[in-house]
Amino acid sequence: MSPTTNPLDLFDLDDQVGEEEHAIQRTVRELMDAQVRPHLAQWYDEAKLPARDLALELGKVGLLGMHLEGYGCAGTSATAYGLACLELEAADAGIRSLVSVQGSLAMFAIWKHGSEEQKQEWLPRMAAGEAIGCFGLTEPDAGSDPASMRTRAKQDGTDWVLNGSKMWITNGSIADVAVVWAQTEEGIRGFVVPTDSDGFSAPEIKRKLSLRASVTSELVLDDVRLPADAVLPDVTGLRGPLSCLTEARFGIIFGSLGSARDCLETALRYAGERDLFGRKLASFQLTQAKLADMTVELGKAMLLALHLGRLKDAGRITSTQVSIGKLNNVREAIAIARECRTILGAAGITLEHPVLRHANNLESVLTYEGTSEVHQLVIGQALTGESAFR
Repeated sequence: MSPTTNPLDLFDLDDQVGEEEHAIQRTVRELMDAQVRPHLAQWYDEAKLPARDLALELGKVGLLGMHLEGYGCAGTSATAYGLACLELEAADAGIRSLVSVQGSLAMFAIWKHGSEEQKQEWLPRMAAGEAIGCFGLTEPDAGSDPASMRTRAKQDGTDWVLNGSKMWITNGSIADVAVVWAQTEEGIRGFVVPTDSDGFSAPEIKRKLSLRASVTSELVLDDVRLPADAVLPDVTGLRGPLSCLTEARFGIIFGSLGSARDCLETALRYAGERDLFGRKLASFQLTQAKLADMTVELGKAMLLALHLGRLKDAGRITSTQVSIGKLNNVREAIAIARECRTILGAAGITLEHPVLRHANNLESVLTYEGTSEVHQLVIGQALTGESAFR
């Protein structure tokens, strides 16, 4: 039997993916190989990302908001979007986060809940990568409990005035538009905030040990005055931001497997080349046991992702099912990344290999868009009918 460097080949999943979806996946992989992978170690080491230039390249191939219909968006299947996220994160989770926040949070919020004027103003430019968006929900004291947000929006005549702050916001410092959620007298509302508005600032968060090839920021709103038509008109309450988070979590179900696959492929190559005690590292039983167990978990997670993709394409997916996918696949991906590091030994801690970079990134992926504990409680509530949140 000849060795394989793609562990998913053992599962013979080609029939589960259509030719157009395969073509999209290949396009993303080729783009990452040509324009991203050669620079990732430097971007991660220096904690810098040429996000604006990269967004334009991603826009050229239709990756931004690709699963949305109209307004310059490609209108692909959900499964195709998931496979694109897989290839993006196989390069780096920071790159996938750029695309996810742009398309599944900022663009989706406007596409799903915005006025026609808001859609026309922002979505075509965002799809092209000419305008970058961010999504302001999380706060320093309101992460897993967004209902406790302190950001306020008050009406002053026909205007709205926003005050508050948001934390851990991907794309914040480079964004042209922020979708900001705030408490109002009517409940939580979303606002489309041009980032050149007076009183808006977005200081970048430095000294990160995870997602270093990504722009992460705080948003500060100090008497930001907006016209009446800045509010998202079609939603009130937590239903709005949570619908966007469900979209983004779906991309993570696939994206996390990109990190895991890249780690496992790296470990396979390394084990096949590394000589130890006069033989290849790959020939040792303990090494093969690790590789076999990781391959089984990766394949199971991929089957789950494809199943959820088809449910989403059929319009039947539930938020609980998305929680199942996010909980399982990120948890397995980070376990695979850590185990692959052990196969690489000391070499695994350097940026010569992507394994510890992926593992560090997955520490953030494990937390954002709902921590593992939150998803456990979502699933627990579905099983028992009892809420453990309050």
